[in-house]
Amino acid sequence: MELRHIRYFLGVAEEGNVTRAAERLGIQQPPLSQQIRDLEREVGAALFHRTSRGVELTEAGRAFRRGIEGIPALVERAVRETQYAARGETGTLRVGFTGAAGIDPAVQQMIRRFRRRSPQVRLTLTEKNTTNLIDDLREHVLDAAFVRATPEHGQEFQVTEVASSTLVAVLPEDHPAVAYQELAVAQLKDDPFILTPRSVGPTLYDTVIAVCRDAGFEPIAGQTAPQMMSVVSLVAAGLGVSLVPAAMRHLHLQGCTYRDLRGGGPRIVLSLVSHRNERSVVVRNFLTLPHTSQTPDPAEQGQER
Repeated sequence: MELRHIRYFLGVAEEGNVTRAAERLGIQQPPLSQQIRDLEREVGAALFHRTSRGVELTEAGRAFRRGIEGIPALVERAVRETQYAARGETGTLRVGFTGAAGIDPAVQQMIRRFRRRSPQVRLTLTEKNTTNLIDDLREHVLDAAFVRATPEHGQEFQVTEVASSTLVAVLPEDHPAVAYQELAVAQLKDDPFILTPRSVGPTLYDTVIAVCRDAGFEPIAGQTAPQMMSVVSLVAAGLGVSLVPAAMRHLHLQGCTYRDLRGGGPRIVLSLVSHRNERSVVVRNFLTLPHTSQTPDPAEQGQER
C-alpha cells in the first residue's frame, strides 16, 4: 500500500463520487477506479458500494477511514520537519562566550541574526572564562565559543575572526589621568593592574603585559578577577587600573571611566572557535554568520524603516 492509495481513497470518500474525486485529485477517472480496486484487493474488503448518486463507504470502508485519515497530515508534517532539519532550522545550538564577548556588538549582532533566521532552533548560551570554554569544546559540551583565541587553539579548532578592537584604559573616576582624553600607558606605571589570571584568559593577559613592557615598566600586580566584568567592578571600587577591550565601554559602572591609549593602543581579536569538520547543519549555519556580518539583514532593515 502506498501513500497515494490512501490519498485516493480519502478523496473518493470525501467527494462521494469517483468523477469529482478524480477532478480534485488531478487524475483521470478510470485510473482512479483501478487504484481503488487495487486497494480493496490489498485490504481484503470492499470499501465502497455504488449508489444512484455515486459511491458510499461500506462498513469496512468506514473502519478503514477511521484508521488512516490522519496519515497524510502526519506524513506532511514529517516531510516539513525533515526539510527544516536539512536546512538547519530545527535542533539545538550551544554557544559559549566570555564576559567581554557577551557585550561586544559583533557578538550581539550574530545572536540576533541567528535567532531571526532560525527561530525554531533551541539556542543555549553559557558564560565562562576562555580556559573553561575551550575545555567544554573539547568535551563537546559546547558547539562553538566566542573567545580571545591563542595560536594553540588554531591548531586544534576552527578559528574564525569575529571582531577586533583596541585596548582602552579603565580608571577610577578620581584617577589623575582622567584629565586626559588620551593617555600614555606609562602614566599608569605606579598603579596596581587588575587582570584576569593568565590561566583563564592567556591572550588578553599576555597582551596587557606586553603593552606595559613596551612602555618601559613591569606592571604592578593588583587584585585578580575571574571575568572582565569583575575587572571593571574592582576598578570602579578604586582598587587599581586595567586595560580592557574597547567593547567594555558598553559596561557603564559608577566609579570608573574609560580612556583611549595614545597612538590607538594594540588591537585584540575576538574569535569564534568551533570543531573542525563540523557536521551539524545548525552549527554550520551559525559559523557562516561572521562572513556575512557586513551584509545588511533584511529583518534589521525592516525594523529601521
